[in-house]
Amino acid sequence: MLYALKIATRYLTANKAQTALLVTGVAVGVFIFIFMSALIGGLAEFILSRTVGDMSHITIEAEAEAPPLLITPKGHALVVTEQGQLRTATLPEAATWVPLIEAVPGVRAVSPQINGAGFLTRGAQVAQVSVTGLEPGRESAILDLAGYMVAGDVRLGTGLVVLGRPLADDLNLTIGQTVRLQSANGVTATLTLSGVFKTGNGALDEARAFVSLSTARTLFALPQGATRIEIKLEDLNAADATALRIGALTGLDAVPWTDGAEQLMEALDAQAQTGYFLKTFALITIVIGVASALLLSTYRRRPEIGIMRAMGARRGFVIFVFVAQGALIGLMGGVMGAALGYLALLPFPPRDAFRPGTLPMDITQGSYGLAITLTVLGAILASILPARSAARVDPVTAIGQ
Repeated sequence: MLYALKIATRYLTANKAQTALLVTGVAVGVFIFIFMSALIGGLAEFILSRTVGDMSHITIEAEAEAPPLLITPKGHALVVTEQGQLRTATLPEAATWVPLIEAVPGVRAVSPQINGAGFLTRGAQVAQVSVTGLEPGRESAILDLAGYMVAGDVRLGTGLVVLGRPLADDLNLTIGQTVRLQSANGVTATLTLSGVFKTGNGALDEARAFVSLSTARTLFALPQGATRIEIKLEDLNAADATALRIGALTGLDAVPWTDGAEQLMEALDAQAQTGYFLKTFALITIVIGVASALLLSTYRRRPEIGIMRAMGARRGFVIFVFVAQGALIGLMGGVMGAALGYLALLPFPPRDAFRPGTLPMDITQGSYGLAITLTVLGAILASILPARSAARVDPVTAIGQ
């Protein structure tokens, strides 16, 4: 076998220009494979981070209680409601569940919240908003409010409110000015604008008001508990399994972000399939290039092959020489292409620093080892046909040529 490797190496070094050109072609194919892997993987990460990264990965929401029914003597059912009051569904034991959920493996942050509707009023200007009460110190637990702040502070103390830039502009509000917030329950509070954010999400920037949990309790008449618990995970792809674990632990309905996200998942699957096709075409190009080069080498070396066969070399030996030659080409081209791919991806920012308008290349998803392995295997497969052709050479005919 060592002698066969020596012959294969000699064949490669006999025509260095041709070998260099062939190895370069293989390296280009590997480079394309790695580039597409990093692009497709990075694009998927970017889409997920923009759509799911700033939202709850698992949500526990209070279920509204059904109003009591009164059955009349005639068999009619009457719904009993409290006049002048709007009942809000709550999770009364949220404070007890939060530390239990935080202890679940894979959970990064937990945010108990109080959500409701309200109206912001400043002079004659009125804006309908969705009010979210957050616990101080957990303002950026789910949505990275601190990272989106454009003015003021993200802090949410009693009597403070944080608004989106478009909403603040519509109300002509600046940091330190006051605004009145009236909840759907009819409770009104005068709040001071402490911070302004801009996420780029119009629905969020134009109609969301963040207040402290204590302020939300006053506005919605909830002395304890929360209306929702939002959970963020270290790995958002583990949402389904973690939601089942949290549901079993608390007895609550923990809903992962994947519920209702079928269209997003289908789009990501289609994108991944496109990447597989492109990488497959790159490998096919490598196989065709190696096979054609080795077939040409076989034709040119027919007299040498004939001499080896005449001296007693078996067909298996000849096959091994050309298979080894293909493997060496694949290995050299694979390593060179992987190195070039890695160096080309180094200038791109890491996945945590992806920004809109930039190419989301993820260097960690280059699949370098896989690219080299598949290239070597592809080169070996490509060399089988030329090797079999070389092994079938008739010694007498080849030497006569």
